Amino acid sequence: MSARLTAGFWVAAYLTRLRLAAIPVYVTHRGDETAGAVLVKCATLDGRAQAWQREFDLMSGARRWAVLAEGDEPGVDATIARQRARDPDLWVIEIEDRDGRTLLEEDD
Repeated sequence: MSARLTAGFWVAAYLTRLRLAAIPVYVTHRGDETAGAVLVKCATLDGRAQAWQREFDLMSGARRWAVLAEGDEPGVDATIARQRARDPDLWVIEIEDRDGRTLLEEDD
């Protein structure tokens, strides 16, 4: 049995990784400390953005990050607002990086 990190602990560690890489990041909505899902939005400061969510890969059973929405920033924000309306425990993290760096592809 593997131990799972709480959402609050994972978010704190992720924010630290981003800040150490000099990537501006903000928590725009705090979710449930223990088990809230996490969305990561990356705005590239040119009117475009992407939103990422964790999902299970049905083939391998592993968790991976998948694009939830991408395109113009208001459209991505609307998608995030709909997700928040369905899930009040949701964490929303916003990154502002011209190069679109999220560090999500790195190991947790």
